[in-house]
Amino acid sequence: MRRFGFWAALGLAGRARAAGEHPLLERLAARRRGLDDGTHGAFDGAASRVALPFGASSELDLSYGGDPAQRLDVYRPAAAQAAAVILYVHGGGWVRGDKAMPQMVQNKLPHWLWLGCIVVSTNYRMLPAAGVLEQADDVARALAFVQRNAGGWGGDGGRVVLVGHSAGAHLAALVAADPAIGARQGVAAWRATLALDSAALDMVAIMSRRHYHFYDPVFGADPGFWREASPTHRLQAGPAAPMLLVCSSLREDSAPPAREFAAKATALGGRVTVHEVALSHRDINDQLGLPGAYTQAVDVFLKTVGVP
Repeated sequence: MRRFGFWAALGLAGRARAAGEHPLLERLAARRRGLDDGTHGAFDGAASRVALPFGASSELDLSYGGDPAQRLDVYRPAAAQAAAVILYVHGGGWVRGDKAMPQMVQNKLPHWLWLGCIVVSTNYRMLPAAGVLEQADDVARALAFVQRNAGGWGGDGGRVVLVGHSAGAHLAALVAADPAIGARQGVAAWRATLALDSAALDMVAIMSRRHYHFYDPVFGADPGFWREASPTHRLQAGPAAPMLLVCSSLREDSAPPAREFAAKATALGGRVTVHEVALSHRDINDQLGLPGAYTQAVDVFLKTVGVP
């Protein structure tokens, strides 16, 4: 019997969803939400909490909305006072992932906490419960929540950096590209946005050519929706906050859309920097925070916007 991979099955489920049948997509998404990115085995969030540096503390599973998926974790350095805040949005193909997976935070926490930053890792609703535009709304709602509550954690709500990887980078870029998304959720100005290796900046271009089949159940067949879900097309003015787009030079589909986004944003008066690194898609997430040129380049960018 032929065995289908998850994304192949999800493609079939997407066609079922278009016909009004949801159960298969729901079962597949639920299954994948229990797996980490690129490995096998169930994820037990409670058993996988990362050890914090000495003196650091955490508040876990804070609610920023009414849905059980709208939760975030806050990690504070010792004696935080008016600290900058890093809000991290995990990836996972818009259908899986979790804020507490070790690869999401294990290297970032020691690095940013040591620099004196508060780190917040957020979840958001997944397909099929919420499409990508609703997920972007969740990211914006989490950002507004962080801005409002940062002072109570020893942070500065005016010095928040939005960071996302993969699908999370796409969602962060959507929020950065169109201020209307944030305005609906009460977002104030934030300091910068880091998009870590998202190729999904122009879904019109992606969906109009041969593409990875996992995009089909996520973005469907409507060109109008492709535009709505494309940070490049939502960009009508320069992003209010500077952006750093980190791209894998090992992937042919990563840097070109980032350069196109940056060119459009720059022409509109924004500040967007593209930084290519010879790391895999996964390593761009996992290795951020480890000593080396990649983490140093991110730190240099953050210093230009006053973080930490």
